[in-house]
Amino acid sequence: MKFTAHVSTFLILITSFLSFDAIQAEEHSALKPVPRSGGWMTRHERFNKRVAEGNVDLVFIGDSITQGWEGAGKQIWQDFYGQLNAVNLGISGDRTQHVIWRLDNGNFQDITPKAAVIMIGTNNSRDNSSQEIADGITKIVSQIQTKSPRTKILLLAVFPRGANKEDARRKVNEGANAIVAKLDDGKRVHYLDIGNAFLKDDGTLPREIMPDLLHLSPQGYKIWAESIEVKLSKLMK
Repeated sequence: MKFTAHVSTFLILITSFLSFDAIQAEEHSALKPVPRSGGWMTRHERFNKRVAEGNVDLVFIGDSITQGWEGAGKQIWQDFYGQLNAVNLGISGDRTQHVIWRLDNGNFQDITPKAAVIMIGTNNSRDNSSQEIADGITKIVSQIQTKSPRTKILLLAVFPRGANKEDARRKVNEGANAIVAKLDDGKRVHYLDIGNAFLKDDGTLPREIMPDLLHLSPQGYKIWAESIEVKLSKLMK
């Protein structure tokens, strides 16, 4: 009886420890949904107004690189997506936690796009680990699957950044990519890494493609569109 009591106590302590550890994991910054202020909120509310109008067949979700479809990528967007009822849900500076908040506060309300293109996480790479970024991305994928089960997800690897393959933040992103690649189920979630299309053979990042070694030039947006065209066309059927 005494031995059984000790075992029971031990199991309770272990369970409590594991539960506490799980709670701690849920609280890291890449997962904790938070809004931003100022112009960010204005853009967020504009997204909500647009999706409330309906007629949304394709969405792009991300940060400044995605928002850039309205800047350096504007003509490419028109050429490739202008007739596809596409909506750009990218906001400059966003991290995974900001996208998580947006998706739970109207950006995906009552819409059922044929496809959603996700590319997020590079802004987390200074403060979060590869695993934490992957946790945030996984949460975003789960949100879309819950809100719109029929939407096919094209999950893009976080694009390469920095001058070469030794760049510390590029390495963090690559670690996250290796984890989220496993989310590909061949049905609802499709992972695609187009990073090499932006790079030279030695892994260096040309400034004519990413002038600041992070954001895309018009040439970079053309590479992006062309690199996903075949896969996205299949998902949009």
